[in-house]
Amino acid sequence: MTATEIRVSSRWLDLREPADAAARAGDLVEHLRRGLPARGPSIIHDLACGTGAMARWLAPRLRGPQRWVLHDRDADLLEIAAADRPDAAADGASVAVETRLSDITRLGTQDLSDATLITASALLDLLTEDELAGLVDLCGAAGCPVLVTLSVVGRVGLAPADQLDARVATAFDAHQRRMTAGGRLLGPAALAGAVHAFRRRGAEVLVSPSPWRLGPAESGLVSEWLSGWVGAASEQDPDLAADATPYLRRRLAEARAGRLAVTVDHADLLVLP
Repeated sequence: MTATEIRVSSRWLDLREPADAAARAGDLVEHLRRGLPARGPSIIHDLACGTGAMARWLAPRLRGPQRWVLHDRDADLLEIAAADRPDAAADGASVAVETRLSDITRLGTQDLSDATLITASALLDLLTEDELAGLVDLCGAAGCPVLVTLSVVGRVGLAPADQLDARVATAFDAHQRRMTAGGRLLGPAALAGAVHAFRRRGAEVLVSPSPWRLGPAESGLVSEWLSGWVGAASEQDPDLAADATPYLRRRLAEARAGRLAVTVDHADLLVLP
């Protein structure tokens, strides 16, 4: 499936929102503030917004009035985003929210023509090469800053270690780069591809790490992530399935007991035209 077909549950987005908020690179927001207009409202288009977590995280960190335009192809997620909107900007200015049912891979330049900032989160690795090229062209035509957070980079660490960790990680990485009807997904290669494409356009590109660091306090998220991680690996490598079942059972027991720490590396990207 390409990004236009992948669907995520609101439960998964709820589970990950606190970890995402803790992981995002706050230093990039400092640079971003200098790239936004000094006067007038900021008009922020959030692509594949899900339940609106990016707006809830970023709006209170920016000053001045804001109008967020939230794009997603899932009407149920947009309904949640519309109901759970940010209260105010950092200086108390108003934050308005508009939702649009959109396939982000089919947006045209006119859809983002008023943007003073474009954002997205956990998106790049779900794109094919053609979809990424289209997104870069679309953002370049808008001529405004772009902030994309939480792109996976292909590194996962679990403690304590298990002899099967590396094999599962390799199979999962291959699953993220799998061939689909729309083309091969970029997976962890998407971040480097985006950096290269934006720099070719002459933009300044800043990258900062934004890892998940999960422990006993995030046991629910760890358990959900483990199940998806091992499940995708087994789908990619059927020979792994026999060993994966006891491995997952072992790891879930460790998570429930508060004895498992997980690091999932991501990176955030800020583009300043």
